[in-house]
Amino acid sequence: MAGTVIITAANSSLAIPAVQHLLAKFPDYTAVLTVRDTTDNDINTKKLRATIAKVPNARASIHQLDLAKLSAVNEFADGIAEKIQNGSLPPLASLICNAYYWNLVGEAETTVDGYEKSIQVSHLAHAALIFRLLGSFGSEGGRIVLFASDAHFPGKNGLEKYPPTLPDDLELLVKPGPDKPVDNLGRGFQRYANSKLAVVTWLYALNRYLEKEPKLGKITAVAINPGNLTDSRALRTKTPMMLVILSRFVFPLFRPLLRFMDPTMRSSAEAGIDVIDLATEKSHPHQRGYFTLLKEDVSAPETLHETKQQDLWEKTLQWTKTTL
Repeated sequence: MAGTVIITAANSSLAIPAVQHLLAKFPDYTAVLTVRDTTDNDINTKKLRATIAKVPNARASIHQLDLAKLSAVNEFADGIAEKIQNGSLPPLASLICNAYYWNLVGEAETTVDGYEKSIQVSHLAHAALIFRLLGSFGSEGGRIVLFASDAHFPGKNGLEKYPPTLPDDLELLVKPGPDKPVDNLGRGFQRYANSKLAVVTWLYALNRYLEKEPKLGKITAVAINPGNLTDSRALRTKTPMMLVILSRFVFPLFRPLLRFMDPTMRSSAEAGIDVIDLATEKSHPHQRGYFTLLKEDVSAPETLHETKQQDLWEKTLQWTKTTL
């Protein structure tokens, strides 16, 4: 089944090898790749453009998209929907929600929409994109790939100091108060973990919605924990010097030992291949749910509470100003 594949943050450590795998192994697909900066002033966008250039007759285009602005997300989605409707693009086959945001060296940041930035980029913006593009999938359905992390599961990530949790008042998820105590690394990581907890919890409500809608029943949604990517640039972006040193000098040297200790430790390229195989349904066709690498897994207990899933679903519709 060919069609359009959208990848957000397509110039990331994981996404560039994912794009390479998609274009080389699935040439019938059309890749729509979003980045914050489409110019070669961004070295990573330049690498993405070079990756595309290596594949003859690649069906790929790069588009600017700032997920920290819901108006930009809506405008982009509406433009894609129009192109699919008029035949400029083939029907949507997959939406890969790869982008994320964290800040482990500063206090909470607020977007122009008034929401905490980690939750907006990782969850709200992708939800808005999905809501607006559900009608653009082809008659054969397709797949939505959300990104999880072991950080969403309390006690599973070594950077955790404050366990992730969905507050009883969900407004505090998108509009948290001041950090108490002030702890940039601990609270910054908790905000990131909370955003991933929200992504996975919302996944189950999304799949229920898809299954009950006759025209959407062939669309499947999955969340993948791609593993702890030891070569990811994320470890050197808005992180303390400790993580920068570990990622540059320690992880490359001790990668085999680290993988022995934690089987999810791997390279971004390995994860990128898995993501594309899930997105194209080469792996686990027609299945839904949560995966660690390419293995079906059980997500954190809090994500499995149906009431919390539904509450978050309804609040997400409200936050993104969406009516289905």
